[in-house]
Parts: sequence; C-alpha cells; structure tokens
Amino acid sequence: MPQHFFLLTSTECTGLGSGTVPDGTLVLGIDIGTSSSKGVLVDGGGTVVARAETEHATSFPQPGWVEHDAEGVWWSDVTALLRELLPHGTPDALGVSGIGPVLLPADAEGRPLRPAILYGVDTRATREIAELTEEVGAEAVVARGGTPLSSQAVGPKWRWLQRHEPDVYARTERFLMASSYAVHRLTGEYVLDHHSASQCDPMYDLEAADWARDLADVVAPGLPLPRLVWPGEVAGTVTDDAARATGLPAGVPVIAGTVDAWAEAASVGVTGAGDTMVMYGTTMFLVQVTDAPVRHPALWATRGVAPGSFTTAAGMATSGAITAWLRDLVGADYATLLDEAADVPPGARGLLLLPYFAGERTPILDPDARGLVLGLTTGHGRAELYRAALEGIAHGVRHNLEAFRDAGGPVPRLVAVGGGTRGGLWTQIVSDVIGQPQEIPADTTGAALGDALLAARALGLDADAASWNPIVATVTPDPERTARYDAFHEHYRALYPATADAAHFLAEQQRWAPPG
Repeated sequence: MPQHFFLLTSTECTGLGSGTVPDGTLVLGIDIGTSSSKGVLVDGGGTVVARAETEHATSFPQPGWVEHDAEGVWWSDVTALLRELLPHGTPDALGVSGIGPVLLPADAEGRPLRPAILYGVDTRATREIAELTEEVGAEAVVARGGTPLSSQAVGPKWRWLQRHEPDVYARTERFLMASSYAVHRLTGEYVLDHHSASQCDPMYDLEAADWARDLADVVAPGLPLPRLVWPGEVAGTVTDDAARATGLPAGVPVIAGTVDAWAEAASVGVTGAGDTMVMYGTTMFLVQVTDAPVRHPALWATRGVAPGSFTTAAGMATSGAITAWLRDLVGADYATLLDEAADVPPGARGLLLLPYFAGERTPILDPDARGLVLGLTTGHGRAELYRAALEGIAHGVRHNLEAFRDAGGPVPRLVAVGGGTRGGLWTQIVSDVIGQPQEIPADTTGAALGDALLAARALGLDADAASWNPIVATVTPDPERTARYDAFHEHYRALYPATADAAHFLAEQQRWAPPG
C-alpha cells in the first residue's frame, strides 16, 4: 500500500512542546489506526522531532465483517514507521496504541491464526450478543462489566469464533489486540492493558480491575488470558529478535499501550472528571473521564489510562467513512466539497441524514440500523449532500452527549481531536449543533503523541499534556445556528424509531444479496 511520510524539525514544531531537554532523552509513539498508522519521535520536553505515516488496507470479506491482517498491516506498519523514524534518533522508550477492542486469535508463539476481527464496526456476532445476554443475564453483564453487550464487545466475537471456526479456536493460545500484538512482537510478553480488557465484556470485572474468570470461562473456555497491566506501565523490553527486525536497540523499555482513543485522550490532557474528548476520524469516538463507573444502557463504562481511573465512552460506527464515501461517489476532493458545503446554509436546504451507514454503535446499539437521507429533491446536489452528512454526524455527536448527560455526567469541557478537525467547517457545524465550544489542541492527531507521553512518564520524566500539546484554538457555537439546528435535532431523534423496521428489513436483504 502507498506510504506517505514527512519530517518536522524542532524549529517547525512551534507550540508542540517546551524545547529539547538537556539530556537528549527521546521517546517514540506509534498508533495503529483503521486506515493508516502514525508514528512520532519526541524529545523529553514534548517537541516532535520527526513524524511518519503509512496507509494500509482494511478487509471487508462479507457484509458486516471488518478485518485486518495482523502481520501484513499491524506489524508491517510498525516496522515501516520505525525505519522512517529511527534515523532521526534512538528512543529511550516507546509505546504503541491501536484500534480496539479487537480479537486476534494466535498460537502459543503469538502467530496469528486468522485475520483480526475489528471493533464495533464488525457486526458478525449479532446472534451471539443476544445469546450471551440471555445466558449470563443482562443485569449481571452490566453489574460486572459496566456495559451491555453490543458489537463493540469482544466476548460475543469469541463465541462466534467457537461456533464458526472451531479449528481456529482449538489452536488458540493467545488473545491479542493491535497494541498488545505489537508489544508481543517487540518484547515477547503476553499482556493486555486494563482499559482494553475492560472492553472485553463480559470477561472483565470493572470494580475489581481483573478478569472475571467465571464469565471468561463461559465466553472462551480454556483460553489462557493475558497478564493485565496499566497502559503506561512497562510491559517488557525489546528482544534481540525484535531488534534485528526493527532496528531498535535490544533492551529498550516498551509500555503496554492501549486503545487509540484513550492514548489520544492522554495526549490532550483529558484527565479531569467531566473532561470529554471528541475524536473525528473514520468513526466518531467520545471519551469522558469520570470519578467512578457510570452504568448506562447506551454507553460503555471502562477503565481509564491511569491506575484506578474510569471513563465512559461512546462511538459512532461511521463518520469520516461517510465523507470518504461521498468524496469517491461524486469524484471531488475534500477541499472542494468543504468549500461548496460552506456556501450551503444550515439545514442543507432541507435535508436530514441518519449516519448509520454501517449500523450504529452508541447510543442506539443497532448493527442493523441503516443510513437515510430525508428530504431529497432534484434541486439538491453534492454540496447539500455533503453538508447534510456533516450535520447528520454532528446530530449523532449531540445524541451521544445527551446520553452522557442522562447518565449523570456533565460535559463542562470538550476537546476535539483527529484529522476531521482540519479545515474548520466540520468542527464549527458540530459546535453549532451541540451548542457547546470545543477546544482544539496544537496536535490533533495525537494517539501516537499520547503513546510517547506515556513512555516519557514511564521513564520518570515530568511529561505534562498542557506543555506537550497546548490548546491553541476554541470553536464557539453561533446561537442563531444552534437554535435552527434544535428543530432539526428533534426530527433527527424521531427518524430512527420511525424507520427502524424498514432499515432492519433492508439490512436482511443486504445479507441475502451482498453488494458486488
């Protein structure tokens, strides 16, 4: 796949740190994403010395299936990024984050036995979700893990694997995710961080911060579970074999890492109770820090990055994926579409879009929901459609924030991150729809930066997100536009329940007659 790299010298990193520290300490962070992976080399004061990025393919072998080749995507990306970054300096520690939660079955040596089954965008385990909910009990699932079973949960995917690929399951000796697979390849250690484990419902006990061994045996009998560590904890050191494969020196400490959104939250200082991160990417993701577990039927209660911490999370199945689909459909680039959409008034000249193009995760938890554009006429063109897509995603963000508030969590502070924050229109539309400001940090694609920050702390450095990645802008809502969007939002909330039966019928037809 094509690879795209660029280098920043320290003089080009204004606002991204406090300068080079005298001892020359360097830390490295890598984030494995859905469609690309990124890496940064950072000095001990938070200045980014070099960056690299590589694109990769995601596989969709059947409707509802979304997979990655762990060797050909995850490990290939790690080694490619290291080849680009290491000539600019040797790290004293490194961390890797990645998409999650995902399920990668591997043998005792950590060799993948099949492609990794991705997070909530993979909806193959619908039957198993219902089955395990009945078997364990809906209340028991929430009481132990904090979260109802959905396509985001790993447990039902294990049950699916047993049922549909029993030979693979019989040979499985390791359960890995994107970050822990990289850690295993680098160090030989079989570990998983507490946050990632807390998304393995119903296999993890949220209050006890440990595997729920009784429920894990129901979901994945006989599976040797990984040792649990916290995301910023040193999991091991680079082995001689990994050193030869990557160019890293043997013995370099490697932290456990975690799921990308939580590494991103660390990179922007989302650490106080109520602090909420909105991540604009292929999917839209929200993470809110809480003082204690928050149990809500439409949200995910998880462990946080710091030992003893908790978060509440929400995730939409599509966001940037819809804008990419529209871009390819109409044959125009993003800059052109954004310029055209900016000239369309709020409300997209009477269009309303449900962004459920791959089902929906929170807050409706319906893998068979489907996208909808209401109000189309022959007078509408690509500009109106693109604006309607951005607005529909924004209404989805508002729906999730309403769920946060219903759960008792105020949202006093929003920090926006991700590639979708570039350009300005999308973030402005979101602030207008939700009626709340969003803070923009200097580095908005910082999961890899968060990995480097955690690695720096593991070395004992006083690494602070406020100095590493300060807030540089605030997107303020326009009250008149917010008032206009309030009326649209009322109809947005009504559309899904009014059309769910038809969407489910169409989803079933798609299973019988998959596209292509």
